[in-house]
Amino acid sequence: MEANPPLDSWIVRRILVLGSTGSIGVQALDVISRSPDLSVCGLACGTQIEVLRAQAVAHGVVHTTCAAGGGTLTASQDLGELIDATQPDVVLNGFVGAAGLAPTLAALERGIGVALANKESLVVGGEIVAKVRASTGAMLVPVDSEHSAIFQLLADIPPARVRTIVLTASGGPFRGRDTAALRDVRVAEALAHPTWSMGAKITIDSATMMNKGLEIIEAHHLFGVGYDQIQVVVHPQSLVHGMVRLDDGSVMSHLGPPDMRVPIGYALRWPDPPPENTPLPLAGMTLEFLEPDPTTFRCLALAVEAGRAGGTAPAVLNGANEVAVAAFLNDEIGFLDIAAVVAAALDEIPVGPGDELESVLEADRMSRDVALSQMRSLA
Repeated sequence: MEANPPLDSWIVRRILVLGSTGSIGVQALDVISRSPDLSVCGLACGTQIEVLRAQAVAHGVVHTTCAAGGGTLTASQDLGELIDATQPDVVLNGFVGAAGLAPTLAALERGIGVALANKESLVVGGEIVAKVRASTGAMLVPVDSEHSAIFQLLADIPPARVRTIVLTASGGPFRGRDTAALRDVRVAEALAHPTWSMGAKITIDSATMMNKGLEIIEAHHLFGVGYDQIQVVVHPQSLVHGMVRLDDGSVMSHLGPPDMRVPIGYALRWPDPPPENTPLPLAGMTLEFLEPDPTTFRCLALAVEAGRAGGTAPAVLNGANEVAVAAFLNDEIGFLDIAAVVAAALDEIPVGPGDELESVLEADRMSRDVALSQMRSLA
Protein backbone atom coordinates (compact mmCIF):
# COMPACT_ATOMS: atom_id res chain seq x y z
CA MET A 1 0.00 0.00 0.00
CA GLU A 2 1.36 3.41 -0.94
CA ALA A 3 1.97 5.89 1.87
CA ASN A 4 0.25 9.26 1.87
CA PRO A 5 2.34 11.97 0.17
CA PRO A 6 4.34 14.30 2.42
CA LEU A 7 2.44 17.32 3.70
CA ASP A 8 4.47 19.80 1.68
CA SER A 9 3.22 18.16 -1.53
CA TRP A 10 -0.45 18.54 -0.61
CA ILE A 11 -2.56 21.37 -1.89
CA VAL A 12 -4.56 22.94 0.94
CA ARG A 13 -8.22 22.48 0.10
CA ARG A 14 -10.57 25.39 0.79
CA ILE A 15 -13.85 24.33 2.43
CA LEU A 16 -17.06 26.36 2.64
CA VAL A 17 -19.06 24.95 5.57
CA LEU A 18 -22.83 25.40 5.33
CA GLY A 19 -24.74 24.65 8.51
CA SER A 20 -21.58 25.28 10.53
CA THR A 21 -23.39 25.59 13.87
CA GLY A 22 -25.20 22.24 13.55
CA SER A 23 -23.94 18.79 14.45
CA ILE A 24 -22.34 18.05 11.06
CA GLY A 25 -20.88 21.54 10.78
CA VAL A 26 -19.31 21.45 14.23
CA GLN A 27 -17.77 18.04 13.55
CA ALA A 28 -16.55 19.21 10.14
CA LEU A 29 -14.81 22.19 11.73
CA ASP A 30 -13.15 19.81 14.18
CA VAL A 31 -11.92 17.66 11.27
CA ILE A 32 -10.61 20.71 9.41
CA SER A 33 -8.89 22.14 12.49
CA ARG A 34 -6.90 18.91 12.84
CA SER A 35 -5.99 18.75 9.15
CA PRO A 36 -3.12 20.81 7.68
CA ASP A 37 -4.39 19.98 4.19
CA LEU A 38 -7.81 21.59 4.81
CA SER A 39 -8.84 25.17 5.57
CA VAL A 40 -12.13 26.99 6.19
CA CYS A 41 -12.88 29.77 3.69
CA GLY A 42 -16.46 30.55 4.69
CA LEU A 43 -19.26 29.73 7.11
CA ALA A 44 -23.06 29.83 6.97
CA CYS A 45 -25.75 29.01 9.49
CA GLY A 46 -29.49 29.25 9.87
CA THR A 47 -30.11 31.07 13.17
CA GLN A 48 -27.22 30.83 15.64
CA ILE A 49 -25.39 34.00 14.71
CA GLU A 50 -23.43 34.32 17.96
CA VAL A 51 -22.07 30.80 17.58
CA LEU A 52 -21.22 31.64 13.97
CA ARG A 53 -19.30 34.74 15.11
CA ALA A 54 -17.27 32.67 17.54
CA GLN A 55 -16.50 30.09 14.87
CA ALA A 56 -15.39 32.78 12.46
CA VAL A 57 -12.97 34.21 15.02
CA ALA A 58 -11.65 30.77 15.96
CA HIS A 59 -10.98 29.78 12.34
CA GLY A 60 -9.94 33.17 10.98
CA VAL A 61 -12.86 33.32 8.57
CA VAL A 62 -13.91 36.61 6.96
CA HIS A 63 -16.88 35.52 4.82
CA THR A 64 -19.97 34.37 6.71
CA THR A 65 -23.73 34.61 6.49
CA CYS A 66 -26.63 33.75 8.79
CA ALA A 67 -30.03 33.29 7.17
CA ALA A 68 -32.11 34.48 10.13
CA GLY A 69 -29.54 36.48 12.05
CA GLY A 70 -30.57 39.92 10.92
CA GLY A 71 -26.97 40.75 10.13
CA THR A 72 -23.72 39.12 9.12
CA LEU A 73 -20.01 39.62 9.42
CA THR A 74 -19.82 40.55 5.73
CA ALA A 75 -22.19 41.67 3.03
CA SER A 76 -22.50 38.08 1.72
CA GLN A 77 -26.24 37.69 2.19
CA ASP A 78 -27.02 35.15 -0.51
CA LEU A 79 -25.44 31.69 -0.46
CA GLY A 80 -24.63 31.99 -4.14
CA GLU A 81 -22.82 35.23 -3.36
CA LEU A 82 -21.05 33.53 -0.47
CA ILE A 83 -19.83 30.79 -2.81
CA ASP A 84 -18.60 33.40 -5.28
CA ALA A 85 -16.88 35.41 -2.55
CA THR A 86 -15.09 32.45 -0.99
CA GLN A 87 -14.19 30.46 -4.15
CA PRO A 88 -14.16 27.12 -2.31
CA ASP A 89 -12.73 23.88 -3.62
CA VAL A 90 -15.50 21.96 -1.79
CA VAL A 91 -18.84 23.04 -0.34
CA LEU A 92 -19.83 20.97 2.69
CA ASN A 93 -23.62 21.16 2.83
CA GLY A 94 -24.57 20.42 6.42
CA PHE A 95 -27.92 22.21 6.36
CA VAL A 96 -30.93 20.22 7.56
CA GLY A 97 -34.09 19.93 5.49
CA ALA A 98 -35.29 21.11 2.10
CA ALA A 99 -33.51 24.44 2.64
CA GLY A 100 -30.32 22.62 1.66
CA LEU A 101 -31.40 22.09 -1.96
CA ALA A 102 -30.70 25.66 -3.15
CA PRO A 103 -27.05 25.77 -1.98
CA THR A 104 -26.39 22.31 -3.40
CA LEU A 105 -27.62 23.51 -6.79
CA ALA A 106 -25.71 26.79 -6.46
CA ALA A 107 -22.42 24.95 -5.91
CA LEU A 108 -22.98 22.35 -8.62
CA GLU A 109 -24.05 25.01 -11.14
CA ARG A 110 -20.66 26.66 -10.58
CA GLY A 111 -18.86 23.37 -11.14
CA ILE A 112 -17.86 23.12 -7.47
CA GLY A 113 -17.90 19.73 -5.77
CA VAL A 114 -20.28 19.15 -2.87
CA ALA A 115 -19.67 17.04 0.23
CA LEU A 116 -23.34 16.27 0.82
CA ALA A 117 -24.69 15.80 4.32
CA ASN A 118 -28.04 17.29 3.30
CA LYS A 119 -29.92 14.21 2.07
CA GLU A 120 -32.99 16.32 1.36
CA SER A 121 -31.20 17.82 -1.66
CA LEU A 122 -31.66 14.46 -3.38
CA VAL A 123 -34.95 13.51 -1.72
CA VAL A 124 -36.65 16.73 -2.84
CA GLY A 125 -34.66 17.53 -5.97
CA GLY A 126 -32.91 14.38 -7.10
CA GLU A 127 -33.90 14.76 -10.75
CA ILE A 128 -32.90 18.44 -10.77
CA VAL A 129 -29.54 17.74 -9.15
CA ALA A 130 -28.87 15.05 -11.76
CA LYS A 131 -29.53 17.50 -14.61
CA VAL A 132 -27.19 20.11 -13.16
CA ARG A 133 -24.43 17.60 -12.51
CA ALA A 134 -24.74 16.31 -16.07
CA SER A 135 -24.26 19.84 -17.42
CA THR A 136 -21.30 20.88 -15.24
CA GLY A 137 -19.63 17.62 -14.31
CA ALA A 138 -19.36 18.70 -10.68
CA MET A 139 -18.78 15.89 -8.20
CA LEU A 140 -21.08 15.02 -5.33
CA VAL A 141 -19.61 12.91 -2.52
CA PRO A 142 -21.96 11.67 0.23
CA VAL A 143 -21.29 12.38 3.89
CA ASP A 144 -23.99 10.17 5.43
CA SER A 145 -22.12 7.23 6.94
CA GLU A 146 -24.23 4.68 5.05
CA HIS A 147 -23.86 6.33 1.67
CA SER A 148 -20.18 7.02 2.23
CA ALA A 149 -19.72 3.30 2.88
CA ILE A 150 -21.59 2.29 -0.29
CA PHE A 151 -19.74 4.97 -2.30
CA GLN A 152 -16.41 3.50 -1.22
CA LEU A 153 -17.47 -0.10 -1.83
CA LEU A 154 -18.83 0.57 -5.31
CA ALA A 155 -15.58 2.26 -6.36
CA ASP A 156 -13.95 -1.18 -6.53
CA ILE A 157 -16.86 -3.31 -7.77
CA PRO A 158 -17.76 -3.69 -11.47
CA PRO A 159 -21.36 -2.42 -11.87
CA ALA A 160 -22.46 -5.63 -13.58
CA ARG A 161 -21.70 -7.57 -10.39
CA VAL A 162 -23.91 -5.47 -8.10
CA ARG A 163 -27.23 -7.05 -7.18
CA THR A 164 -28.29 -5.16 -4.04
CA ILE A 165 -27.00 -2.38 -1.86
CA VAL A 166 -27.78 -2.71 1.83
CA LEU A 167 -28.21 0.26 4.16
CA THR A 168 -27.92 -0.39 7.87
CA ALA A 169 -30.13 1.24 10.50
CA SER A 170 -29.45 1.36 14.22
CA GLY A 171 -33.14 0.96 14.95
CA GLY A 172 -33.04 4.09 17.10
CA PRO A 173 -34.12 4.24 20.75
CA PHE A 174 -37.37 2.32 20.18
CA ARG A 175 -36.08 -0.77 18.40
CA GLY A 176 -38.21 -3.79 19.27
CA ARG A 177 -41.21 -1.81 20.53
CA ASP A 178 -44.66 -2.17 19.01
CA THR A 179 -47.14 0.57 18.14
CA ALA A 180 -48.90 0.44 21.52
CA ALA A 181 -45.59 1.01 23.31
CA LEU A 182 -44.88 4.10 21.21
CA ARG A 183 -48.19 5.86 21.79
CA ASP A 184 -47.07 7.92 24.78
CA VAL A 185 -43.32 8.34 24.26
CA ARG A 186 -41.91 11.76 25.06
CA VAL A 187 -39.43 13.98 23.25
CA ALA A 188 -36.57 13.22 25.65
CA GLU A 189 -36.97 9.49 25.03
CA ALA A 190 -36.96 9.95 21.25
CA LEU A 191 -33.81 12.08 21.45
CA ALA A 192 -31.89 9.43 23.42
CA HIS A 193 -30.19 7.75 20.46
CA PRO A 194 -28.21 4.67 21.55
CA THR A 195 -25.17 5.05 19.27
CA TRP A 196 -25.05 8.28 17.22
CA SER A 197 -24.70 11.94 18.24
CA MET A 198 -26.84 13.98 15.83
CA GLY A 199 -29.01 17.07 15.69
CA ALA A 200 -32.55 16.96 17.08
CA LYS A 201 -34.40 16.69 13.77
CA ILE A 202 -32.29 13.83 12.42
CA THR A 203 -32.44 12.06 15.78
CA ILE A 204 -36.25 12.10 15.70
CA ASP A 205 -36.15 10.90 12.09
CA SER A 206 -33.98 8.01 13.28
CA ALA A 207 -36.50 7.20 16.02
CA THR A 208 -39.37 7.05 13.48
CA MET A 209 -37.08 5.40 10.87
CA MET A 210 -37.99 8.19 8.44
CA ASN A 211 -34.27 8.90 8.27
CA LYS A 212 -33.68 5.49 6.74
CA GLY A 213 -36.56 6.02 4.34
CA LEU A 214 -35.04 9.30 3.19
CA GLU A 215 -31.71 7.53 2.80
CA ILE A 216 -33.33 4.94 0.52
CA ILE A 217 -34.47 7.74 -1.79
CA GLU A 218 -31.03 9.37 -1.54
CA ALA A 219 -29.34 6.07 -2.45
CA HIS A 220 -31.63 5.67 -5.46
CA HIS A 221 -30.40 8.98 -6.86
CA LEU A 222 -26.77 8.70 -5.76
CA PHE A 223 -26.09 5.24 -7.11
CA GLY A 224 -28.62 4.94 -9.92
CA VAL A 225 -30.24 1.76 -8.59
CA GLY A 226 -33.90 0.82 -8.50
CA TYR A 227 -35.85 0.56 -5.26
CA ASP A 228 -35.94 -3.22 -5.62
CA GLN A 229 -32.13 -3.16 -5.38
CA ILE A 230 -32.03 -1.30 -2.06
CA GLN A 231 -32.42 -3.20 1.19
CA VAL A 232 -32.48 -2.02 4.81
CA VAL A 233 -31.40 -4.10 7.78
CA VAL A 234 -31.40 -3.09 11.43
CA HIS A 235 -27.90 -3.28 12.91
CA PRO A 236 -27.92 -2.13 16.55
CA GLN A 237 -24.14 -1.98 16.93
CA SER A 238 -23.79 0.69 14.17
CA LEU A 239 -20.41 -0.70 13.10
CA VAL A 240 -21.35 -1.95 9.61
CA HIS A 241 -22.43 1.12 7.67
CA GLY A 242 -23.17 -0.39 4.29
CA MET A 243 -23.02 -3.62 2.30
CA VAL A 244 -23.14 -4.65 -1.34
CA ARG A 245 -24.52 -8.04 -2.38
CA LEU A 246 -22.81 -9.40 -5.50
CA ASP A 247 -23.94 -11.65 -8.35
CA ASP A 248 -22.42 -14.75 -6.70
CA GLY A 249 -24.39 -14.20 -3.48
CA SER A 250 -21.43 -12.93 -1.51
CA VAL A 251 -21.58 -9.67 0.46
CA MET A 252 -18.94 -6.98 0.79
CA SER A 253 -19.24 -4.71 3.84
CA HIS A 254 -17.77 -1.51 5.20
CA LEU A 255 -17.11 -1.38 8.97
CA GLY A 256 -16.12 1.63 11.02
CA PRO A 257 -16.77 3.39 14.32
CA PRO A 258 -20.05 5.33 14.73
CA ASP A 259 -18.22 8.64 14.32
CA MET A 260 -19.36 11.11 11.66
CA ARG A 261 -15.92 12.70 11.52
CA VAL A 262 -14.70 9.68 9.54
CA PRO A 263 -17.05 10.06 6.51
CA ILE A 264 -16.75 13.86 6.77
CA GLY A 265 -12.96 13.62 6.44
CA TYR A 266 -13.28 11.20 3.53
CA ALA A 267 -15.69 13.45 1.62
CA LEU A 268 -13.66 16.62 2.16
CA ARG A 269 -10.51 14.98 0.79
CA TRP A 270 -11.93 12.87 -2.04
CA PRO A 271 -10.36 11.69 -4.34
CA ASP A 272 -7.20 12.08 -2.24
CA PRO A 273 -6.66 9.43 0.45
CA PRO A 274 -8.03 10.17 3.93
CA PRO A 275 -5.69 10.26 6.93
CA GLU A 276 -5.17 7.22 9.10
CA ASN A 277 -7.72 6.77 11.88
CA THR A 278 -7.61 4.62 14.98
CA PRO A 279 -8.06 1.00 13.82
CA LEU A 280 -11.43 -0.52 14.63
CA PRO A 281 -10.89 -3.35 17.16
CA LEU A 282 -12.26 -6.68 15.93
CA ALA A 283 -11.68 -9.01 18.89
CA GLY A 284 -14.91 -9.57 20.80
CA MET A 285 -17.01 -7.78 18.19
CA THR A 286 -20.64 -8.88 17.86
CA LEU A 287 -22.59 -8.04 14.73
CA GLU A 288 -26.38 -8.43 14.66
CA PHE A 289 -28.71 -7.91 11.70
CA LEU A 290 -32.50 -7.80 11.97
CA GLU A 291 -35.41 -7.18 9.64
CA PRO A 292 -36.98 -3.71 10.05
CA ASP A 293 -40.59 -3.38 11.21
CA PRO A 294 -42.31 -1.10 8.64
CA THR A 295 -45.70 -1.66 10.26
CA THR A 296 -44.70 -0.16 13.61
CA PHE A 297 -42.27 2.29 12.04
CA ARG A 298 -44.69 3.43 9.39
CA CYS A 299 -42.51 6.30 8.15
CA LEU A 300 -40.12 3.82 6.55
CA ALA A 301 -42.92 2.34 4.42
CA LEU A 302 -44.24 5.82 3.55
CA ALA A 303 -40.82 6.89 2.30
CA VAL A 304 -40.47 3.84 0.08
CA GLU A 305 -43.98 4.47 -1.25
CA ALA A 306 -43.10 8.08 -2.08
CA GLY A 307 -39.80 7.09 -3.66
CA ARG A 308 -41.49 4.57 -5.93
CA ALA A 309 -44.14 7.14 -6.90
CA GLY A 310 -41.35 9.54 -7.87
CA GLY A 311 -41.94 13.04 -9.22
CA THR A 312 -42.94 15.44 -6.46
CA ALA A 313 -44.02 12.72 -4.00
CA PRO A 314 -40.68 12.69 -2.12
CA ALA A 315 -40.88 16.49 -1.75
CA VAL A 316 -44.34 16.11 -0.23
CA LEU A 317 -43.09 13.38 2.10
CA ASN A 318 -40.17 15.48 3.26
CA GLY A 319 -42.06 18.76 3.70
CA ALA A 320 -44.81 17.19 5.78
CA ASN A 321 -42.25 15.31 7.86
CA GLU A 322 -40.28 18.48 8.60
CA VAL A 323 -43.43 20.20 9.88
CA ALA A 324 -44.53 17.17 11.92
CA VAL A 325 -41.13 16.61 13.53
CA ALA A 326 -40.91 20.28 14.53
CA ALA A 327 -44.37 20.00 16.10
CA PHE A 328 -43.41 16.85 18.00
CA LEU A 329 -40.23 18.52 19.31
CA ASN A 330 -42.49 21.34 20.57
CA ASP A 331 -44.84 18.84 22.29
CA GLU A 332 -47.68 19.83 19.95
CA ILE A 333 -48.37 16.33 18.58
CA GLY A 334 -47.61 12.76 19.63
CA PHE A 335 -44.86 10.53 18.28
CA LEU A 336 -47.21 8.36 16.20
CA ASP A 337 -48.88 11.48 14.80
CA ILE A 338 -45.75 12.18 12.75
CA ALA A 339 -46.50 9.30 10.39
CA ALA A 340 -50.22 10.17 10.32
CA VAL A 341 -49.45 13.73 9.21
CA VAL A 342 -47.08 12.55 6.47
CA ALA A 343 -49.58 9.96 5.22
CA ALA A 344 -52.32 12.59 5.00
CA ALA A 345 -50.13 14.85 2.87
CA LEU A 346 -49.21 12.02 0.52
CA ASP A 347 -52.88 11.07 0.17
CA GLU A 348 -54.11 14.61 -0.50
CA ILE A 349 -51.48 16.07 -2.85
CA PRO A 350 -51.31 14.71 -6.42
CA VAL A 351 -47.95 13.64 -7.77
CA GLY A 352 -46.48 15.96 -10.38
CA PRO A 353 -43.24 15.97 -12.37
CA GLY A 354 -40.13 16.40 -10.26
CA ASP A 355 -37.65 17.68 -12.84
CA GLU A 356 -38.28 21.42 -12.41
CA LEU A 357 -37.41 23.45 -9.33
CA GLU A 358 -40.69 25.38 -9.34
CA SER A 359 -42.77 22.20 -9.20
CA VAL A 360 -40.89 20.63 -6.29
CA LEU A 361 -40.91 23.91 -4.35
CA GLU A 362 -44.68 24.15 -4.86
CA ALA A 363 -45.11 20.56 -3.71
CA ASP A 364 -43.02 21.35 -0.65
CA ARG A 365 -45.17 24.40 0.13
CA MET A 366 -48.42 22.47 -0.32
CA SER A 367 -47.23 19.62 1.88
CA ARG A 368 -46.46 22.02 4.71
CA ASP A 369 -49.91 23.59 4.43
CA VAL A 370 -51.59 20.17 4.52
CA ALA A 371 -49.43 19.09 7.44
CA LEU A 372 -50.41 22.18 9.45
CA SER A 373 -54.10 21.59 8.65
CA GLN A 374 -53.82 17.93 9.65
CA MET A 375 -52.17 18.84 12.96
CA ARG A 376 -54.98 21.25 13.77
CA SER A 377 -57.42 18.36 13.34
CA LEU A 378 -55.35 16.26 15.76
CA ALA A 379 -55.38 18.94 18.46
